[in-house]
Amino acid sequence: MAKVVILGGGVAGHTAAQFARKWLNRTHEVVVVTPNSKWNWIPSNIWVGVGQMEQEEVLFDLAPIYAKAGITYIQAKALTIHPEGTVDNSKNFVTIEHTGANKEGEKEEITYDYLINATGPRLNFTATEGLGPDNGFTVSVCTASHAKHAADELEKIIEALKKGEEKKILIGTGHGMCTCQGAAFEYTFNVDHRLRAEGVRDKATITYISNEYELGDFGVGGMHLKMGGYITSGKVFAESLYAERDVKWITRAHVNKVEKDKVHYENLAGEMKEETYDFSMLIPPFAGAGMKAYDKNGEDITSSMFNAGGFMFVDGDYSKATAPYETWDASDWPKTCQNPKYKNIFAAGIAFAPPHIISKPMKSPNGTPINPTPPRTGMPSAMMGKAVAASIVDMIGGASAPTHTACMAEMGAACVASAGKGLFSGTAVAMTMYPIIPNYKKYPDYGRDFGGTFGEIGLAAHWVKHLLHHAFIWKAKMKPFWSIIPE
Repeated sequence: MAKVVILGGGVAGHTAAQFARKWLNRTHEVVVVTPNSKWNWIPSNIWVGVGQMEQEEVLFDLAPIYAKAGITYIQAKALTIHPEGTVDNSKNFVTIEHTGANKEGEKEEITYDYLINATGPRLNFTATEGLGPDNGFTVSVCTASHAKHAADELEKIIEALKKGEEKKILIGTGHGMCTCQGAAFEYTFNVDHRLRAEGVRDKATITYISNEYELGDFGVGGMHLKMGGYITSGKVFAESLYAERDVKWITRAHVNKVEKDKVHYENLAGEMKEETYDFSMLIPPFAGAGMKAYDKNGEDITSSMFNAGGFMFVDGDYSKATAPYETWDASDWPKTCQNPKYKNIFAAGIAFAPPHIISKPMKSPNGTPINPTPPRTGMPSAMMGKAVAASIVDMIGGASAPTHTACMAEMGAACVASAGKGLFSGTAVAMTMYPIIPNYKKYPDYGRDFGGTFGEIGLAAHWVKHLLHHAFIWKAKMKPFWSIIPE
């Protein structure tokens, strides 16, 4: 009997658990260790954040889903990995700390035969002074509870606008090395849409602030879209939308401090500037879960398993991290998500360490990095989770090496970005991109294949976005025919 332990119950971890359980017979155990009692469909948090969806509509309890599926569920956070066991016992294990009410604070050792690190991001609000809803001055949509708080704060702004007051709204990224610009993009236009629906848009100034070099970068080096038979740059597409909706923008910005009514930021030219606001939603930078690793002698081997940000090394070419941008290649990116030293350990989704960023690295004259870090959420995370589960199933069956790949340089991604919720008034941007990592050797002009890279905006895309909300929650709940819904 083999025991597969999955750390994290987000998109990558939950997907891996679903398929591992589906493909393995019941003599094998599938265990999910996650600090959360509920599963959150994060893409719909932006609708919660503007009061257009209830918090309960994006959440469900994990325990009954896993119990029915035959997956062992432990509500806890992972603290340490011991890939060699100890001198006295060679069985590998992880140390966890329970977070559920009945065992909160208790520590336990969980043995494993195969380990999947799918811990996702730690929301690193502390990287910027004053950032975040807990100990800062800005709101967030990164969790369902954060999004509900954002909606409550937005309602106060709307009430003030209805009284004739003028307000400044600032949305974007809260650090020079943030990812997830897409969430900030969506929230910007959902706030715009909500204010228009309330008849108060003319009283509000909306500004988007980002670490992107230019609009439309999204941390993937930008893109060109095939639309109506024409090739349009993402920059032109995005700028036209921002101009059409009367949203101002500040790019090439590293927010380094947030006060109650203003943010301080450094731009790529090295200038220190300020922007005032009455309401602000800024995405935090992401970090790894912060786990430690120890060898059998108890020596700390964390730095050999994780990068400085806390993300786990897999089969990527990490020598390129310090190499010139011009030498970066699509082949640098991991394929199997397998740890290079411990072959029974994998990392999927945000938990794996990228070999380098995707967009061109930029620094201000002061040496401050101002560039997006690579997005690895959503569809890529799910595809990695599924591929890793498939490889482990085959390795349990006798395969000597991973049998499935999920390389971001070889996969496409589809994204439906909401630009306003409404059955007949809503809009969304539907985009596909292939591959995610530009490959200029294979596609020398634009780095991507236009057979799989295109985009449109309109009401139909909003309906697709809404349909996907229900489809993916159905899939996550493992309801009938869940496995035929694509990742």
